[in-house]
Amino acid sequence: MIAGAFAYYNYKFSQYRFIDFKEFVFYTKSQIFEPREPRYVVVLYSSHMGEPKEALEHLGERQKVLAIDLYQRRKAAEGNVTYLTAGTNTLLKFVHRFHIREVPSYFMIKKENDKGLYKQDSRIYLLEER
Repeated sequence: MIAGAFAYYNYKFSQYRFIDFKEFVFYTKSQIFEPREPRYVVVLYSSHMGEPKEALEHLGERQKVLAIDLYQRRKAAEGNVTYLTAGTNTLLKFVHRFHIREVPSYFMIKKENDKGLYKQDSRIYLLEER
């Protein structure tokens, strides 16, 4: 029974991925993004498919949101929502790292250390427009 609990714990821990913002460089409207908050909701979407504005505002009511646009349109932050873009290679690595299969989707991350390392803190959810 102890071995089963250990195996389950290792399985659950391995489900969650890490993101190092020194390795994954994202851009805001005019500068390189540097995380400062202890927690974020990360949203991956494509502005080409339409922006999930209401859903982002709802998510941003209680926490900071990082909205990563696959279509790479730069946009100024609005309230608790920070819009990010990145180069194609970075976006592909990001999608691969977190096993994202559909957009728009979202998940939570929390700070692991002061050097820009964050850990995925939830499963990946499909973002539905409100």
